[in-house]
Amino acid sequence: MKIRHVLMFSAGLLVSTHALADGATLARKSGCMACHAVDSRLVGPSFKEIAAKYKGDKEAAAKLAGKIRSGGSGSFGSTPMLPAPASVSDADIRTIVAWILSLS
Repeated sequence: MKIRHVLMFSAGLLVSTHALADGATLARKSGCMACHAVDSRLVGPSFKEIAAKYKGDKEAAAKLAGKIRSGGSGSFGSTPMLPAPASVSDADIRTIVAWILSLS
């Protein structure tokens, strides 16, 4: 029984690690890196700054996914964030958000 739990846990870690790597790749492919960087402010806040702001917020994933999909302003200053292109799926947005939140 213990071996089964270890295998399931290990598989979960592999999937999680893969999903996080995919988040970074998707952020690049989706155009997020035109305005954001991992650890420095460009046009918008760094992804680490975003993760720190939402750390501990149980609604963070939903809030960030909504902001990515719809765009908006006011969270980190007056510069508006453009909405994600329609070609970026909701599943891809969830993967990007999980990656961003993992940076805290």
